[in-house]
Amino acid sequence: MSNPVVYGIDLFCGAGGLTFGLQKAGVCIAAGIDSDPICEFPFSSNNGTRFINADVREISGYDLSTLYRSGAIRLLAGCAPCRPFSPFRRGTDNSGDEEWGLLGEFSRLVDELKPEFVTMENVPGLASKPIFRKFVQDLHQLGYHVVSQSVYCPRFGVPQHRRRLVLLASRIGAVKVPIGPLPPESYRTVRDAIASLPRLAAGETDPRDPLHRARSLSETNLRRLRSSQPGGTWEDWPEDLRAKCHRKETGLTYRSVYSRMAWDEPAPTITTQAYNFGTGRFGHPEQDRAITPREAALLQTFPRRFRFVRPHEEVLLARVGRLIGNAVPPRLAFFVGKEIVRAARAYCRGEGIVQ
Repeated sequence: MSNPVVYGIDLFCGAGGLTFGLQKAGVCIAAGIDSDPICEFPFSSNNGTRFINADVREISGYDLSTLYRSGAIRLLAGCAPCRPFSPFRRGTDNSGDEEWGLLGEFSRLVDELKPEFVTMENVPGLASKPIFRKFVQDLHQLGYHVVSQSVYCPRFGVPQHRRRLVLLASRIGAVKVPIGPLPPESYRTVRDAIASLPRLAAGETDPRDPLHRARSLSETNLRRLRSSQPGGTWEDWPEDLRAKCHRKETGLTYRSVYSRMAWDEPAPTITTQAYNFGTGRFGHPEQDRAITPREAALLQTFPRRFRFVRPHEEVLLARVGRLIGNAVPPRLAFFVGKEIVRAARAYCRGEGIVQ
């Protein structure tokens, strides 16, 4: 990367989707930090930068300051785990979750480090939580210009109906949350992302790509999948295939599970269990199987060459699914990075400085 304007650190870096997109935009990431050691291989091998296996609760702002190049314009990125705020945990009191306080730890590190730029990404529901409002208030008190907005990922070229909350904060100039340049007629679709991959049956693996591996299906779920319509619900099935939970009144609210994706639309939101037919609309549009981790990664906009496991290492679906589903889509990260680089360059030219 030639003459980067901004140097960053990626907290809660995971497999490195945020770092990958930021670096494509011209941000040099000095290090990624995550408490999960399985993130080290995909983060470092694909991004060519340092991985630190550590808990942010045990890191200080001084520790982070030693990782930046002297005199650099600094970015601190921190996409704290979204599990406590997920809409999939409807009606659950998550305030006791051990991950709940990680946003507060991020705020502490911003206070101690005072980087020029801060960014975070999370589920839109976080915006209504007191912990997020406190985070924004703290940034304002530290002198940051702060903007946040829920963005629609297809506008950035991400082929999935995914909404994310993006926050940007700057101490050296005005910033804005990018909303994405694409109109609806230009949205990328499931077909655009995965149609070129080899055909598979349930339980099969592509011999040339171990990540292109389809989970096995029970005979009942295979019949259910064959009865499913692209973009439909379990209500398309014959009565004898419907599960007991679907026949209950409460089951009527869960229509976005046990179904196929539609070829010519963006996919549903890719989750950590996108390889599992029963946990979402994750059936392949026409093949009788769930999508594979490779297909999930492509729908997240990871490049096909992106490696999640070491050569000859067994692909464990739950582990790889977690890496892919928890990642920031690199294409979204790219546009966030472009805005940060734009603001940094404006500052270097003496424009738009916050007084």
